[in-house]
Amino acid sequence: MRAIPFVGQLTVQLVHVNVLDTATRLAAQTFLTGVPVLFVLAAFAPATVRDNLVASLRSILGLGSRPLDEVTGVLRAGRQSSGQTIGGIGFVVTLLSATACSRVLQRLCERSWHLPPAAARLAAWRWVAWLVVWLAVLVFQGRVRQGFGVGQGLGLPLALVMACLMWWWTQYLLLAGRMPWLPLLPGAVLTGSALTALAGAAKIYVPNSLDRSINQFGPLGLVFTLFSWLIVLFTVVTVCVAAGYVIAHEPAAARLLRTPPAPEPADRPR
Repeated sequence: MRAIPFVGQLTVQLVHVNVLDTATRLAAQTFLTGVPVLFVLAAFAPATVRDNLVASLRSILGLGSRPLDEVTGVLRAGRQSSGQTIGGIGFVVTLLSATACSRVLQRLCERSWHLPPAAARLAAWRWVAWLVVWLAVLVFQGRVRQGFGVGQGLGLPLALVMACLMWWWTQYLLLAGRMPWLPLLPGAVLTGSALTALAGAAKIYVPNSLDRSINQFGPLGLVFTLFSWLIVLFTVVTVCVAAGYVIAHEPAAARLLRTPPAPEPADRPR
């Protein structure tokens, strides 16, 4: 593979990870598990957590008053009804079902790094850990992007650093520590930078698209717009994580990052 130019290596890698299929699966799992998790948060979390979550959605997606009213209505409804119907067992079941997104993301990382699936006993707790940390990061994204009250001059660099660290840790965690930290850095920087830029684009695209969709389809417009945006978001994630492997195996980067040799084609999972 080293004899193939960088663009050729990247093309082979993107075909290997099956970008569109993986991105669609990630988007579907995130959407399907996101709604139950929102209800669980509404039922169990303090009001400050719900307020931070709404602020994060406003900051990340640039939601206007009308879409925010829809989201706030969901959270209030969840607080009023779910708290009566969802008990401790329901909370655990919801949390475990939400790890479906973690599992798909783990498969993306493993395919990107040409590693076999990790044993379930090694991976199961990592799925839950990733989900819990991701939810915590999501809740406080609004405050981070506002620089904890200082402004976006501080908030944007903080959001960029947090995104890079999150995706650096994500790869290491979901690969079950089978890859050293340094080779994972290019993919983390690519993914974190791309998602930070995409959040800026979302503030332009998502509100206008949501308004048109809600006018045309009613509450279903919220579903159509958010799901299509999730596909875009996870397409970017898939491409960046996969490209990180190729960059980390470039000769100069491999020496600097001490990247382990790439497996032979016969050793790669089919």
